[in-house]
Amino acid sequence: MCRASWLLTPWAPWAALVSLGAVTTTLLVLSLASSSSSFLQDAAPAYEYDDSLYSSDVTAPAAAVVPRRGPGYPPVLAYYISGGRGDSVRMTRLLKAAYHPRNRYLLHLDAGAGAYERARLAGHVRASFLEFGNVHVVGKGDPVDGRGASAMAAVLHGASVLMRVGADWDWLVTLAASDYPLVTQDDLLYAFSSVRRGLNFIDHRMDFDSPQEIVLDQNLLQSTNAEISISSGQRPKPDAFELFRGSPWTILSRAFVEHCVLAPDNLPRTLLMYFSNALNPMEFYFQTVMANSPHFKNSTVNHSLRLDVPDGPPLPHDANGNRSRYDALVSSGAAFAGRFGDGSGDEALLQRIDDEVLRRPLDGVTPGQWCAGSDEEPASGDDCSVGGDIDVVRQGEAGRRLASLMAGLIGAG
Repeated sequence: MCRASWLLTPWAPWAALVSLGAVTTTLLVLSLASSSSSFLQDAAPAYEYDDSLYSSDVTAPAAAVVPRRGPGYPPVLAYYISGGRGDSVRMTRLLKAAYHPRNRYLLHLDAGAGAYERARLAGHVRASFLEFGNVHVVGKGDPVDGRGASAMAAVLHGASVLMRVGADWDWLVTLAASDYPLVTQDDLLYAFSSVRRGLNFIDHRMDFDSPQEIVLDQNLLQSTNAEISISSGQRPKPDAFELFRGSPWTILSRAFVEHCVLAPDNLPRTLLMYFSNALNPMEFYFQTVMANSPHFKNSTVNHSLRLDVPDGPPLPHDANGNRSRYDALVSSGAAFAGRFGDGSGDEALLQRIDDEVLRRPLDGVTPGQWCAGSDEEPASGDDCSVGGDIDVVRQGEAGRRLASLMAGLIGAG
């Protein structure tokens, strides 16, 4: 069996140039994925900026509060939340909606965002989330094109940072700034408490006939965002492994994330090389690593627990259309939904989720058992300035619905 069938083959006079670019891109992806020291230097001091205008107003993050772990305690989630130019406000809102002091959060605005926008995001974090020391903002964003290897490298890079800033999390949740939770964190942690910690929630299917375009992601070669270059040729399907694809949004176990980042065997590195010059590698990489790994291929749940937002009604103020979209989202049992747009229809939908599902007050965080309150009178978001017990969660109807969905998916798998 030929194990190099996926390597670049000439298809045009300039194939040698693309081959050189492929080798360079592969080396850069491997370097980014395997080394987080420089990125961590930007991320761990969560409130440093490149622009000296803001550097004099820096407050160091507080020491992280360590949640209790083990039997009888909820899991810990690590969130990697990514966005670009113009996303700082949406990212702040998403953080407040998905915040819980047990979890860890890494916020990455890519190189398309300016220094002021990055400083604005860090300022919001500094003002609201210093107490538990579990939110980090990347100080210098990586250039990213969502269709290229730079997006894959950014996620792996972010995962390695989260591994270094906290050894206490169980799952990695990847979200975009345009996503939003459909359950409270108490409900989410309750649902994940009902399943074993090694499961991976990853939408996947075998890929038989997707064209294998060869691309060069220039974002790995420079410091500003750039368009990827797509060649006119294709490469043959590999015969050393089977290709799988699915949603780029995943919830991955820590063990699997460590397998991809630390690469104790050759499979993650081999696939990283293969997908470093592929189109939309985020739809393939984790799915293909998992499906071809003897240790992890039986740990999958074929669902990302994320729902695509239904298309809006033709008229933005169509109350019936927006009501049906809300009902579809809430009744789905999913944990997250995306992408939400900037229009008035989606804003009304988000506001209703805040009011009726999350019970999140304006400019506040989603309340939970960790906020001040009592068993008889649950806390509101305004009470979360005074901490309660971060190791206890209160489940509601949405949490039971999500746990039921997860149990059904696991049983069907």
